[in-house]
Amino acid sequence: MDRQMDAKEIVGKIDDAIANNEIFVVYQPQINHATGRMVGAEALMRWRDSEKGMQYPGDFIPILEENDLIYKADLHVFELICKFQKRCIEEKISLVPISFNMSRYDIYKNDYVDEIERIRREYDVPVKYLRVEITESSAIGGLELITKVLDKLHEYGYIVEMDDFGSGYSSLNVLKDLDVDIIKLDMRFISGKVGGRGGTILGSVVQMTKWLETPVIAEGVETIEQADYMKSIGCNYIQGYLYSKPITETQFIDKLTMTEHEPMEQPLKLISTMDAGKFWDPQSLETIIFSNFVGGAAIFTYENGKTEVLRVNHKYVVELGMNMSENDILGSDPWAIYDENNRKLYEDTIQRAIKSGDEEMCETWRTFYSDCCGEDKVCIRTNMRVIGQAGEQYLVYAMIQNVTKEKKQYANIAESERKFRMASEHANIYAWEYMIATKEMRPCFRCMRDLNLPPIIKNYPDPVFESGLFPEDYKEMYYDWMRQLEEGVPHLEAIIPLTVGRVPFHVRYTLEYDENGKPLKAYGSATLVVDNEETD
Repeated sequence: MDRQMDAKEIVGKIDDAIANNEIFVVYQPQINHATGRMVGAEALMRWRDSEKGMQYPGDFIPILEENDLIYKADLHVFELICKFQKRCIEEKISLVPISFNMSRYDIYKNDYVDEIERIRREYDVPVKYLRVEITESSAIGGLELITKVLDKLHEYGYIVEMDDFGSGYSSLNVLKDLDVDIIKLDMRFISGKVGGRGGTILGSVVQMTKWLETPVIAEGVETIEQADYMKSIGCNYIQGYLYSKPITETQFIDKLTMTEHEPMEQPLKLISTMDAGKFWDPQSLETIIFSNFVGGAAIFTYENGKTEVLRVNHKYVVELGMNMSENDILGSDPWAIYDENNRKLYEDTIQRAIKSGDEEMCETWRTFYSDCCGEDKVCIRTNMRVIGQAGEQYLVYAMIQNVTKEKKQYANIAESERKFRMASEHANIYAWEYMIATKEMRPCFRCMRDLNLPPIIKNYPDPVFESGLFPEDYKEMYYDWMRQLEEGVPHLEAIIPLTVGRVPFHVRYTLEYDENGKPLKAYGSATLVVDNEETD
């Protein structure tokens, strides 16, 4: 039966326990919940005393720390890990990175990092298979020291994890100041519950860490509901009893040989010209430009059909109209404003931007509602480009322009043209535009269809006389008309026999002037002469 040792026994036996391998290691796998593959493991210290049996970390580690002996046990654990990794290499067992703990008491030992590097080199284990875990409490009262230690670890090539993130009171402040590579979230933060206020904060932390280009491992996951929730907020990597309790070296080798492995995905990778830290700094040049010197702009994430708007500038809100605020946009469902067709169009554009890596454009109609303006549909032209990626999640920069007025004007013009076409079909009217400066004529659809004219006739009217459409005996009169239009005569008309059949048409010109009062273009028309018009 196991019996707990007292403090005096723990201090007195630690050297023998290390020498006799009574201090040993168990391993807890880290799994990608999305694929079921192993991405790493954490090495945990255990002590089995020859007389009193199993001693657990919560019983002996605090005593070793109080007596400045923990570094001995930690170095012993690190050497056992290196021996294990060396064995895997020699026996051709596929390796995964193994994390080991470095306590704040280890950090105070000036030669501690050099000691672990000496051991690693002795066993010739590639540094990529070893990860250092520190706790946020390590930084309390000694930020400058731990920063130097982290710099030295990085110089040697070690990946540094921050353990138990969220368990203290200064997590965000510590994260801001420490250059860690991986964050381990403490699932005790949500007290076994899924969602709620704790879940909302976890979701925000996961999004924030992606901006910091830092992968996240959720530690202490015990239920499938917890794992699924973490996956839903973008954290696939989990460690806990759901997949495996801490297991012996022999059991861990079995898992290594039976479970597929994969490397941890790269965190959110921004385009090389973009610095996430500067972008979120309200005083940085990047933020000043985003807020003041570009048009309506937004940044949003896209992952498997789901989007979340992270940031908009004031001009974006103004461009949309509807008297909305930035909070109205950030707090709403981005897809709620689209109907099915416009959502598909927008999503297709995102997919094109992902595939091309270049800027893509679309125009979509969106329905907005505000308390003061009610409901309205607006047409937004969006130019978007992917600026970052983390696995299946993409970070997209979007510039917008409200083109509703323009679209409605085009619609009115198209409707007017449709009505004119219908009327002209019944009235036997042909119409065209003549550009004074360029001498280009643009015929209507009936002219092109019935008279086989091209969309643009240059050096007008020479080609129509050459084709026989206009009779040669009216050439002098018609050229005189062109001169009068250039001089600003507002209106001209006459009956002219047109086509080879010399069919009489009432030809009219009406002149349009520019803002300076100079001739700009002339609108021409030819109406078939009927008997009563000839009589008149």
